[in-house]
Amino acid sequence: MPKRAPSYVMLMLISCGAAFGCYFATNMRLPVVPLYARSLGINTAQIGFINSAFFLMAGFLSLPFGFVSDRWGRKLMACLGLLVLTGASFLLYFSNTFVQLTWAYIFIGIGVAAFSPTMMSFVADISPVTHLGRSYGWYTTAIYCGMSLGPAAGGFLAQTAGFLQVFLISGALVFLNFWIVLFFLPRTRSVLEPHSEKPKTTTPVRKLFQNRPLMGCWLVTLGGCFGLGMFITFIPLHAQNQGLNVSQIGLVFFVQGLTNAISRIPLGYLSDKVTDRKILVVIGMIGFAVAMAGFGVARTAGYFMMFAIALGVSMGLAFTSVGALIAETVDSESRGLAMGGYNTCIYFGMMLNSALMGTLIQMIGFKYAFYLTAVVNLFFIAIFYLLMQNFSPVRNEPIR
Repeated sequence: MPKRAPSYVMLMLISCGAAFGCYFATNMRLPVVPLYARSLGINTAQIGFINSAFFLMAGFLSLPFGFVSDRWGRKLMACLGLLVLTGASFLLYFSNTFVQLTWAYIFIGIGVAAFSPTMMSFVADISPVTHLGRSYGWYTTAIYCGMSLGPAAGGFLAQTAGFLQVFLISGALVFLNFWIVLFFLPRTRSVLEPHSEKPKTTTPVRKLFQNRPLMGCWLVTLGGCFGLGMFITFIPLHAQNQGLNVSQIGLVFFVQGLTNAISRIPLGYLSDKVTDRKILVVIGMIGFAVAMAGFGVARTAGYFMMFAIALGVSMGLAFTSVGALIAETVDSESRGLAMGGYNTCIYFGMMLNSALMGTLIQMIGFKYAFYLTAVVNLFFIAIFYLLMQNFSPVRNEPIR
């Protein structure tokens, strides 16, 4: 008797658990590494370069790794990514120079590029077209629960046990997640419809670049993640300049990630209900720009947390709909490529900010750098709206 395929709900639980475990462990470093680097005498511009090395590698490899996951299968790429992330986390423990930290972040970028687009494609593979919004709502909630709790845990551990202990614990947790994925994540093709065939290796990449709605989704992601790079890389330094300690900085990351996470489930359902998801993206991205400007004037922990909450809700509204839109703009054979391009835009956006704004901050200060980031974000919103005009995906009645 053939083994029954796992249900949609079970597959979503596996996907969400894997995402939470990976992002919790790897994001423990977020509030810690900039402060650890500063304690080693590394300046703001160099800290920005370290982060940009991670973003560059993750962005550069996400598209080809997404392509490979279409051919080799999702499970293999996810496991390889987790193994690289494990080694990179342990490498941070032995890094005490600018060059060594940069190399550790390069390997973190490689691991994330293998894991992230692979799992996003897996979620699209297992989801009915009528459930894409809620699937990405639940999945990205798991991601941002990990991204909120991870920095909070990392900040607490750094305050109580020291910077280096954070890196050891992070590596151990990623390695544990590898074994969970290896044992519980099924092979993608075993859960697809019986008529699904192996994708053709000749699917033209140029066809994706002629897809205007997909380009709109990629570009608005690039602009939003330019702003996210400002938050991830420079909020620890900006907040410390305003008198916040490492635990408070970890809490700022926590409230941003938590509100980002808990908003995504209801907003994912909302995304499935509305006739035009792009309106939700525009509203969310405008809120994102307002939050970026707000960080420029924040002076107390309360203000930092208030704008972090606004940022989290805005991201939940915008990016849940963007993920569903991308899945709707391409066929299933190109989904890995499309999600790879999406992740490329995520990391290139953050990389560009880390690479450019560190030097710019030294000239104009944090306040005006956050203002400039908000303006850049508004520019990409306008491009997105123009490219998404006349796009209307076909949706069937929901499966009950």
